[in-house]
Amino acid sequence: MDSVDIEVLRSAEAWRVAGRRVTLGTIVKTWGSAPRPVGALVAIRDDGQVAGSVSGGCVEDDLIEKVRARALAADLPELVTYGITNEEATRWGLPCGGTLQLVLEPVGEETAIARLLELIGSQQLVSRRLDMVSGAVTLEPGSNQDVLSFDGSTLLTVHGPRWRLILIGAGQLTRYLAEMAKMLDYHVMVIDPREEYANGWDLPGTVLDRGMPDDILAANHLDGHAAVIALTHDPKIDDLALMEALKSPAFYVGAIGSKKNNDARRERLREFDLSDTEIARLHGPVGLYLGSKTPPEIAVAILAEMTAVRYGVKSVDWAQKTVARFTPSECEVRQPD
Repeated sequence: MDSVDIEVLRSAEAWRVAGRRVTLGTIVKTWGSAPRPVGALVAIRDDGQVAGSVSGGCVEDDLIEKVRARALAADLPELVTYGITNEEATRWGLPCGGTLQLVLEPVGEETAIARLLELIGSQQLVSRRLDMVSGAVTLEPGSNQDVLSFDGSTLLTVHGPRWRLILIGAGQLTRYLAEMAKMLDYHVMVIDPREEYANGWDLPGTVLDRGMPDDILAANHLDGHAAVIALTHDPKIDDLALMEALKSPAFYVGAIGSKKNNDARRERLREFDLSDTEIARLHGPVGLYLGSKTPPEIAVAILAEMTAVRYGVKSVDWAQKTVARFTPSECEVRQPD
């Protein structure tokens, strides 16, 4: 779930607890160009204060006016549509031809936002079911296969961490990667059996496991919503993780190290039960070429490549024609001489 939308839920619940009247809006359908995706949230307080966005334009202005007047979803959920024609799309600040549908609902204790936030905070994936007739809400365990659905009478939304990032090694670069990945709504797990590193790991909102990487990865049943990155520079640890990850459906598998070290790693992996196709899935050297030199910059490069792979964007030529060099004492990414 988008972290922006989690903040919308937090604002809506805080306003409700403070005694304000709040209306929550969820995008359930779009046609043509749309500024925000299906599932995006907006919360509107009775005095017109807004958290989140569904259009970035005049839709919010119209919603504010109608919420203030109690003309929309005053007591029960309601479906509204903006931009049916090009003329209306222009009027409401939508891109040409854009149309969006919103389910609006009054926020009360029975809306179960407090419980939803509690479950999301414990890294659980949750399906929220809203009955349009009664306004009743039920929360159930979700799965990565769940998607938003709306049939006119029931709205099903999915909340919580849909993507996982598993980092092998609890060093300095891992900390920056973990912090940034949390902002991108990944559930972050760190695996490091080395006491000298694991004992110093204290980043809130992440899970630390001191077991051996191959055992932990096997137990976590990697799927197409998982990414694994090996960061220890120790073949005895990294290679174990990569052997397991490359055989899985994980959408991204990467390893830190120079081109020379990663070529040697690929040769080692060929000695085990891995096919050439599986080995070819390894992103190593890991990350896009961004001229990165410091650990935070390298983390940006890695997450940039992960994001491109996640959304099916093919590597551009300048990113393919680079050499990455990483050593335990100094990490940098540079263009070849």
